[in-house]
Amino acid sequence: MHLARRPLPRRTLLKGTGVAAALPWLEAMAGPRVARADAPRRLVYVYFPNGCSLPGRGDEDNAHWRWFPKTPGAGEAIEFTDVLAPLEPFKGETSLYGGRSHPKSRALLGHLAGDTWLTGGDLRGARYDNRVSVDQVAARTLGAHTRVPSLTLSTDGGVGYKSRVSTLSFDGLGRPIPSEHRQRAIFERYFAPSGGTTTDERRSALARGKRVVDLVLEDSKRLRARLGAADTDKLDEYLAALARLENQIERNEAWLEKPLGPVDAAGLQLDPNPRTGPAEHLRATFDLIVLALRTDLTRVVTYMMGREDGMGFADAFPKIALGMKKGHHTISHDTVEGHWAEWGAFDRWFAEQFAYFLGRLAEERDAHGRLLDSTLCVYGSACSTTHNARNYPTALVGGRSLGVRHGAYRESSSEAPFGDVLLGTLWAAGVRADAVADSAEVLEL
Repeated sequence: MHLARRPLPRRTLLKGTGVAAALPWLEAMAGPRVARADAPRRLVYVYFPNGCSLPGRGDEDNAHWRWFPKTPGAGEAIEFTDVLAPLEPFKGETSLYGGRSHPKSRALLGHLAGDTWLTGGDLRGARYDNRVSVDQVAARTLGAHTRVPSLTLSTDGGVGYKSRVSTLSFDGLGRPIPSEHRQRAIFERYFAPSGGTTTDERRSALARGKRVVDLVLEDSKRLRARLGAADTDKLDEYLAALARLENQIERNEAWLEKPLGPVDAAGLQLDPNPRTGPAEHLRATFDLIVLALRTDLTRVVTYMMGREDGMGFADAFPKIALGMKKGHHTISHDTVEGHWAEWGAFDRWFAEQFAYFLGRLAEERDAHGRLLDSTLCVYGSACSTTHNARNYPTALVGGRSLGVRHGAYRESSSEAPFGDVLLGTLWAAGVRADAVADSAEVLEL
C-alpha cells in the first residue's frame, strides 16, 4: 500500500546553534492537491508621474526613446523600445495598452489627472468630485480573505491636495485614503501583529482603541449641529478616517488568534533615504509589497512612485540617480534638443525599478506557484506627454493563473475609456463589478 508523504509544516525553521531562520515555501509543504479555486488573486497598481517620453511618430532619430512600441502588434511583433527594455524578461507576460484615458479628465492638465487614475472622477469644476478607486472596489471582495483589505503606499505619504495628491486610493465617497511611505513603520505595523505583547494584552489594547473611536463617533453627532458647511465637510472626512480605523480594529480582533507566520526580515532595507538612494528607496517598498503578498497580508496594493508637477521626493530622482541637471517635472516640459533622451532615460530608470519588482514576484512562490502568476500588476500614468491627460501609458504584467492572456500592444481610439481596462483587472481577479470609473464594457484581458 502506498502512503502519501505528510506535508512539511509551512512554519518549519532551519535551526542552528542559537539561531533559527524561516524557510521559503517549498513544494514539500503542499498537500497531495491544492485546489486551484482556492488560489489567491492579487492586484497591484503602480503609478509614475508626469507622463512619459513620446517623440512624434515621424521623429525617427528619437523613436527608440518612445515609451510605446513603434506599431501595435501581438506576440513576437511587439518590440520594446529602449524605454521599456527592462521588461524584456517578462515580454511573454506583458500587455501594453495605448490611446485610452478617462473621459472626464481629457480636458484637464495632465498633472491634475493623477488624482483620477484609478477613479475616473470629475475634477473639472471647483468641487472635488472624485469617485471610489478601483483598488477599493477590489478590496471589498478580496479583502475578506486577508488581515488587511489593501495597502496604500507612496514615496511621500499622506494625501497631498487636489491635483497634487500623494495617494492613489479613494474611498466609497471619493475621499483620499492616506498613503504610507516609511518602510520601517510599515514593517513594524503590519508584520509584527502582536505588537510585541501577549495576545491578552493585545486584545485589551484593541478594545481600548475601539471604545475611543466609538465615543468620538457618538460625540460627533452633537458637534455637527454647530458647524457650517465647510466645517461639516472637514468633519465628514475626519469621521471617514475614524470609520476606517474602527473597521481595521475589528479586523484585527478577528485575526488576533490567527498567527501571521514567520516573517524573515533578512535582506529588507527598512531605512532607505530617497534623497541619496532613490532606487534603494523604491525597491525597499517593492520588497515590502512582495512580503505582504507572500504572507497573504493583503491581496490589493497601490504604490505611487512620485507626485505630479515637481512635488515631493521623486522630482529630484533624475538628478540623484542619473546625474541629470534637471528635475523630473522640468524634463517633462523641456523643449531643447536632446530632451527626449533625458526623459526617455529616466522613464527607463523607472521601468528598471518596476522590473526589479516583477523579478521578485517571479522568484517568490506560495503553495500555488509563482507570485507573479497570481498577481496582475498595472503600471502606468494618467498623463501621456506634457500636460496631456490622454493616451495613458499602460502596461499589464503577470496574472497568468488569473487567465490573463499576454503578448500584445493594443492601441485604441482616443475616445476609448481607461475604465474598461480597470474593470478588466477586477474581472480577472474574480471581482464581478458592473462598472468602474466610466467603463463602457469589460475589457477581456
